[in-house]
Amino acid sequence: MDVTYEGTARELETDSGTLRYHEAGAGEPLILLHGSGIGVSGWKNFRGNLGFFAKHYHCYILEFPGFGISDPVPGVHPVFAAGAAVLRFMDALGIESAAMVGNSMGGVVGVNLAINAPDRVSRLVAIGGVGPNIFTTNPSEGSRLLQEFADEPSRDRLVRWLKCMTFDHSLVTEELIEDRWRAASDPASHASLAAMYGSKAFEAQRAMMSKIAPYWANMHKVRCPTLLTWGIEDRQSPPDMMLVPMRLIPEAEVHVFPRCGHWVMIEAKEAFESVTLDFLQRTAR
Repeated sequence: MDVTYEGTARELETDSGTLRYHEAGAGEPLILLHGSGIGVSGWKNFRGNLGFFAKHYHCYILEFPGFGISDPVPGVHPVFAAGAAVLRFMDALGIESAAMVGNSMGGVVGVNLAINAPDRVSRLVAIGGVGPNIFTTNPSEGSRLLQEFADEPSRDRLVRWLKCMTFDHSLVTEELIEDRWRAASDPASHASLAAMYGSKAFEAQRAMMSKIAPYWANMHKVRCPTLLTWGIEDRQSPPDMMLVPMRLIPEAEVHVFPRCGHWVMIEAKEAFESVTLDFLQRTAR
């Protein structure tokens, strides 16, 4: 099976611009939703896991609008643009319902879809990110570092954030640093980062959230089986965030990985893949 970048890359024209994605495998659909961050993409989040899951599922790694790969949707917050893009993507490919794996922001997108379009999400695996800070500060250490970079990008600030994402800092190689620094230089990529984490955007979001119910207040509406996975050393989405979703989501399970930071699917690759596959197959409808 060809799971290289070139062998899996696809494009889809929609009424809101081009969506780009990676596709591999056969069988029941599994949609992989990436997180936010500096120089992020779906391929970078899940390229190491695609070969494993494609042996069992028809996998799609969707590139969200506005992160430098799929066309941006002007004037729409990246999280809302991402959720709408998932539905556009599914409609265009004739996917009525799918299991979803979402890293950080991707998990939030998946939860919101499970709340607002429950028939489209059959099972959900969230990798950190979901829920409110209870005992830890908000913004978290990782989010504060993202804010610093969004306001004034520098290579040093990128390195500090990358080390915050991982428990094992040996993963922060020169190759990784150069790759993320190059991607972060893309105007669309940085615009999405600033729209989520820049100082002005953060204050605007805080003001907006004071007037509406947060998404996690509706997590009792999630009907699908849900697996919450977390790295115990996560400094972007501290583990106390899982307490609300694990209590509110009716069919929630939790798995915490030791000696692991925010990028569970990378830092605890084999264990994450094993736990996730067991969950997906065990809870299949």
